[in-house]
Amino acid sequence: MHHEGRLSRDRALGLAEALGWFSIGLGALELFAPRTVTRALGMEGKEETVALYGVREIVTGIGILASENPGPWLWGRVGGDALDLFSLAGGAHADNPQRSHVGVAMATVAGIAVVDWVCAEALQETRPATTPPRRVDYARRSGFPQGAHAARGAASDFEIPNDMRTPDLLRPLNQTRH
Repeated sequence: MHHEGRLSRDRALGLAEALGWFSIGLGALELFAPRTVTRALGMEGKEETVALYGVREIVTGIGILASENPGPWLWGRVGGDALDLFSLAGGAHADNPQRSHVGVAMATVAGIAVVDWVCAEALQETRPATTPPRRVDYARRSGFPQGAHAARGAASDFEIPNDMRTPDLLRPLNQTRH
């Protein structure tokens, strides 16, 4: 079923690829510079958490880029976005001098979450139909085109060629050799 205004499968796959690369880039920043991230957000002391989130982003990005069906990986990104929003909410208190940065980060994550959601849903809706295994009907076939009765004894005059016979040296001793 096609909905007007929805992403086509090709566009959704292109967007998924971009999100995969974005995820790897963001993950690398979080993994290799967690202190920079926490300092910018006024959330010092959360470096290990940010680094773990970086690993999650990188794994998800690789999953999106390497998978034939990136949809489940995009749903994973949506879950990660929710986790990020929950974590950022912890830094949105009045005592944080970087509270405005936290607000910008939350708005950015929410926007990306919407893009992740739309892309994942588009891929789910436009999933290529799987073709059922082909069934072959043998009901009209017969191994005996003239019937089983006509086939009976049809090969009685067949003489086995020498190259199809058991070699004399391999025959039991009590059988006649040629």
